[in-house]
Amino acid sequence: MSILPDEFVDHVPEYCTVCGSSLEEKAAEMESQRQVVDLPRIQAIWTAHRQYSKTCNCGHKTTTKFPEYINAPIQYGPKIESLICYLHARQYLPYDRMSELLKDSYGVKISQGSIENIIKRFVVKGTTVYNRIKAEIMSAQVVGSDETGIKIGGKKYWAWTWQDIENTLISISQSRGIQAITESVMNHLPKTILCHDAWRAQFSIDCRDHQLCCAHLLRELNYLNELHKHSWAKKFKKLLYQALGLKRQLAPEDYDTENTQRDSIISSYQKLLDQPPDKKHKELYSFYKRIVKYKDHVFPFLYHYDVPPDNNASERAIRNIKVKQKISGQFRSFKGAKNFAVIRSIIDTLNKRNLNVFQNLELIANFNT
Repeated sequence: MSILPDEFVDHVPEYCTVCGSSLEEKAAEMESQRQVVDLPRIQAIWTAHRQYSKTCNCGHKTTTKFPEYINAPIQYGPKIESLICYLHARQYLPYDRMSELLKDSYGVKISQGSIENIIKRFVVKGTTVYNRIKAEIMSAQVVGSDETGIKIGGKKYWAWTWQDIENTLISISQSRGIQAITESVMNHLPKTILCHDAWRAQFSIDCRDHQLCCAHLLRELNYLNELHKHSWAKKFKKLLYQALGLKRQLAPEDYDTENTQRDSIISSYQKLLDQPPDKKHKELYSFYKRIVKYKDHVFPFLYHYDVPPDNNASERAIRNIKVKQKISGQFRSFKGAKNFAVIRSIIDTLNKRNLNVFQNLELIANFNT
C-alpha cells in the first residue's frame, strides 16, 4: 500500500560506477520508489490547569473554577482512558501487562488500581450507549441469543449475549435460567424471531417466533448417526442439508410466494415426525421427542429472508468473553465482569457497523458525566 509520504529521501548517484566520472551536473531521473513506515517516539503530554484569583477594588476576591471534568490533582485524559478500555476489552490485556505497556511505551506510570478506576469511569459514560444498544435489539426483527459459563472470584456465573445484524449486547448474571432473562429485560420481544440453541429458558421469552440452530442439530445428528446407525437420523440430516441449500438459493422476493421445494421439504419433515425411531435407541428417541416438541421452530428460516438457519453469530459474540478469561484469567469481581460486558458490547457493535473502535471509544471517554 503506497500513500503520500511525510518526507522524502532521494538516493541520487554521484559518480559513474564504470568509469568513475562525476555525475553532479547530470539531470537525475527517478527509476522507482520504496516506502518505509514507522512510528514516531511516543510521549505523554502533561497539561497543567492553573487556577487564578483576582481581588476587586471592593475587596472581594474572585477565584476561577476548574472545569467539571477535572476533579483531582492528577488525572488521566480521554485518550489514555479510551486506550485502557481498548486494551482491556478488545486486546484482553490483564491489568499488570497493561500497566507495563503504558510505562514502557508511553512513559506513563499507572497502577492497577488506577486502571480499574479509569475503566469504572468509562463505563459510567458508556452506559448510555449500552442502553441504546439494548433498546435497538429489543425492537429488532431478528435476534440471536447464547450463554456461557464464566468464573468470577472462583465461583460460576453466566455471560449472555443478545445480538442482531448491527448490535451486540453482553450481560452477566448469576443464573442461566429465566431469572437472567428477566434481569436483562429480554423476556418480552414481541416483534422478534429469536435464534438460539434450544435452551429451555429461552423458550420462556415472549417473542414472535423461535428459530433453532441447525448447526447444533446437525452436530447432534452426526453423533446420533454414528452411535445408532439409524435411518431416521440420516433422513433428518439429509432434510436439513436440503433446506440449507434452498436457503442459499432463495432471493428476498421468493419468501412471499409459493415454493414447491420448500413445500416438499416441509412435507417430508412432517412424514419423518410421524415415523418415530425405536424407543430402544434412547438418545435418538430423546432427540426425536425434543424435535416433536419444538417442531414449528426448525424451519422458520425458509419463510423469512433475514432469519439465519444457525446461531453462529451469537456464538462468536459470546466467545470473546472466553478468550478474555483464557488470556487474563478469571474476573475478580461481579462488577468487574459487568464493566467488561459493557465495553465489549460497545466494541462489538462498532465492529458490526464498520466504525473505528479506538476513535469512538475516545468520543465516549470525552463525555462529561
